[in-house]
Amino acid sequence: MNDKDLHVIGHLEELRSRIIKTLAAFIVIFIIMFIYVQDIYHWLIKDLDQKLAILGPGDIVWVYMMIAVVFSVAAVIPVAAYQIWKFVAPALKPEERKVTLIFIPFLFLLFLCGIGFGYFVLFPTVLGFLTSLSQGQFETLFTAAEYFRFMINLTLPFGLLFEMPLLVIFLTRLGILNPMRLAKVRKLSYFILIIISILVTPPDFMSDIMVTVPLLVLYELSVTLSKVVYRKRFLPTNEGLAISD
Repeated sequence: MNDKDLHVIGHLEELRSRIIKTLAAFIVIFIIMFIYVQDIYHWLIKDLDQKLAILGPGDIVWVYMMIAVVFSVAAVIPVAAYQIWKFVAPALKPEERKVTLIFIPFLFLLFLCGIGFGYFVLFPTVLGFLTSLSQGQFETLFTAAEYFRFMINLTLPFGLLFEMPLLVIFLTRLGILNPMRLAKVRKLSYFILIIISILVTPPDFMSDIMVTVPLLVLYELSVTLSKVVYRKRFLPTNEGLAISD
């Protein structure tokens, strides 16, 4: 076995170790979340003016598992990000290591902001609108499984999509992206974001608009931040130079 093979095996062992540590953290957090899952459940439905129904004894276990998993995924993000950083850090320059490490807490905060936007703004608005359509015509009955599936579909994607500005800043600093390239693919990016908004929302026009507009704003914010980072990092002597769209 030559040195190259030993080097690859060493990297694979390191990657395996990082994955195991992340999974171990997830399992520990999941156990804690599951212990308090009933408290989380009651907090999530505190504003609901009716009890949720279940169609079978297994439904409530599935709902509790789903809640615990989602909260565990959110809580393990800093751990996973740190383990990824530790894995790639040897290949980075000292300055790049410092910068990428700073990104980790912001990664978690933006995820929470996305979840918060989805849960506190988007979810009650869309749910209220859809519920109003049935008033006087249908008996409204929510099952626990469908209610939480609907909630997760409207909140979890935003936790990931709110990472877009940070990801763009990171890739701009590495020279992989630049504001000119982002501006050039604006139409295609808009199209992709509109498709995403349609896929993650119920089939009604209002929900599509309420998801599409924030996504487009996030994209434009990402382009603006990319311009700032690009000027500071790659145009130190041309601060007044304008980057056209």
